[in-house]
Amino acid sequence: MNTTQQNNNAWDQKVEEGSQWTKAVNHEIIEQAKKGNWEITVTTEKAVPKSWLPKDLAGVKILCLASGGGQQAPVLAAAGADVTVTDISKKQLEQDERVANREKLDLKIVQGDMIDLSDFEDESFDIVVNPVSNLFVKDIQPVWNEIARVLKSNGTLIAGFTNPLLWIFDDALEQQGILDVRHSIPSSTLDYLPETEIQAYLDSNQTIEYAHTLESQIQGQIDAGFAITGFYEDDFGGSRMLDKYIKIFIATKAVKVVENRR
Repeated sequence: MNTTQQNNNAWDQKVEEGSQWTKAVNHEIIEQAKKGNWEITVTTEKAVPKSWLPKDLAGVKILCLASGGGQQAPVLAAAGADVTVTDISKKQLEQDERVANREKLDLKIVQGDMIDLSDFEDESFDIVVNPVSNLFVKDIQPVWNEIARVLKSNGTLIAGFTNPLLWIFDDALEQQGILDVRHSIPSSTLDYLPETEIQAYLDSNQTIEYAHTLESQIQGQIDAGFAITGFYEDDFGGSRMLDKYIKIFIATKAVKVVENRR
């Protein structure tokens, strides 16, 4: 089974369905960004602290990784950065292209897989912005390694990811208000299904998601040559039962301090 192709198709379908993560920013947000009034998210609700990015983005080379959907890249481009956006989903990237054409933004668009950034040379970027997305790849260490490779020395990685506690509960029961621990970590959403239901799940163009350990998320960055210098948590904005008990999303700021240790 080709997980990459499955998730590519799934995200193309999400664009057609109008998922909130596929809705591009409007004209007013771009106009404000051009005036210096902007914000981006890499989780769900909270904005990335302005202190995590330079005050002046003019000429700063930013890679928005697995970041299609027209939400982060156009804003940063409007704020003056030299932005490249890459994503596995062509339709997600079309959202960025649409905003760039509408607003006359200089935005480079590259379709590709986050585990293979061979389209980019070593030390090409000052900043990598990676919204919650590494749940869609089975092994995330290659992602951290590739980010370290394309970042300049002392470059910054701003990454959003998921606390694996999200996956330990039975999803259907949680929707009924019952938190019932059913699953172990690491695991995948396919592990939670009876074998007889897996093919129907795949045929309906659902994403395959992977519950990664916090060690692979945090120590994985450190092993790739990063130092974690910023951290915050986020939630579903009150729409999930878990929000009453824990913030399930994490964002980190990390600085490349040593050469990639691959």
